[in-house]
Amino acid sequence: MSDADDRGIGRAVQSEVYRAGLSGTRPTVPVDSVALERAARKATTAEAFAYLAGGAGAEATMAANRAAFDRWRIWPRVLRDVSRRDLSIELLGRRRATPFLLSPIGVAELAHPEADTAVGRAAAALDVPYVLSNQASRSMEEVTAEMGEASRWFQLYWSSHDELNESFVRRAEACGCEAIVVTLDTHLLGWRTRDLDAAFLPFSRGQGIAQYTSDPVFADLVRERVSRLAAGGAAGGAAGPRPRITPALLVSALSIARAGARSPLIDGGIRASLRSPLPRAAIETFLDVFADPGLTWEDLANLREWTSLPILLKGVMHPSDAARALDSGVDGLVVSNHGGRQIDGAVASLDALPAVLERVGGRVPVVLDSGVRGGADAFKALALGATAVGIGRPYAYGLAVAGAAGVRAVVRNHIAELDLTMGLAGRSSIAEIGRDSLAAAP
Repeated sequence: MSDADDRGIGRAVQSEVYRAGLSGTRPTVPVDSVALERAARKATTAEAFAYLAGGAGAEATMAANRAAFDRWRIWPRVLRDVSRRDLSIELLGRRRATPFLLSPIGVAELAHPEADTAVGRAAAALDVPYVLSNQASRSMEEVTAEMGEASRWFQLYWSSHDELNESFVRRAEACGCEAIVVTLDTHLLGWRTRDLDAAFLPFSRGQGIAQYTSDPVFADLVRERVSRLAAGGAAGGAAGPRPRITPALLVSALSIARAGARSPLIDGGIRASLRSPLPRAAIETFLDVFADPGLTWEDLANLREWTSLPILLKGVMHPSDAARALDSGVDGLVVSNHGGRQIDGAVASLDALPAVLERVGGRVPVVLDSGVRGGADAFKALALGATAVGIGRPYAYGLAVAGAAGVRAVVRNHIAELDLTMGLAGRSSIAEIGRDSLAAAP
């Protein structure tokens, strides 16, 4: 990696920080995970932070994710040559510089105005694959234009409208995405108490729907809706829907406008949008098609018709579901409970990992997502058998604190800590991190 020298990225980051400290300069982005979250809270509105940081119900699943890492201890091994450490892995036919991915985070504009584009730039700078969110604040075309040839995947939330799903997948292919990650645990929205207490759902305000408002199929659905409403109004003697301009409508129009110049719903700029029924109709259309609670295993066959890209299923926690996924011919799994955002009291992702891996038997890569707060956590997940590890909320907090530089700092710190943990544990490559690297906590 560009940040590392012969000493490894861990020592390089330490040296940079401590040298700056001689001049009285401390890191702008806190290194400690608790301090990082605290800084993100200060940098965002109360509603935004509640959405980014919150989980389902009493947030017992979020606590369980962290407790699962605490149940394992790392065995240090000494007097081994760890002067050079190799963090690279093989994943989906490519050699990756590190075992990290940036997991998809929706509505990134709540953290920073540059949203997904800032994350994309940071991921590209560190050569870490970025899983573009289905619920992005910037269109996939805008984000990938910022990333150049850097690695990116696309997360698909399976809509109730298959033509729209296909359009998303085709666009992802055209944008150079290397894989499609189908998130399976959002067919219903979790009971998120922080958001409910704030009466705040960003999608209802036009935030986090840029993939939709930039899509030609979705635009047709919106126009059809407006036409039906207008026809109904004309039949009743009314002039058709004329939205009253409210603060919420203004926010919606601005969010849709920021989706990018490609948006087929923006003709004539924000002023025209405010006078148009399209922004409100776009939100209502999104809420209609967002999820499909009737989705079953048989529906996955459609995805193979839409794309030749590798397909990973995200949200697989039970070994029986892992076996069914293999029978469906998928190319990888992501063991994830959505960071504790969907079910309160669910099994921790790290606790679910071993049984899934046993059922998979090494036939496809398995990514661990949820609860990772640093490089030592990643070491434990890799030791238990994960192929790669997803970073989620921490990089969103970094985005809130310092934009693209904040994301880069957080991800670099994860990589640096993993590098040093490997060396201190006597492992010089990811391949050497095995189950014998861990002991169960008393």
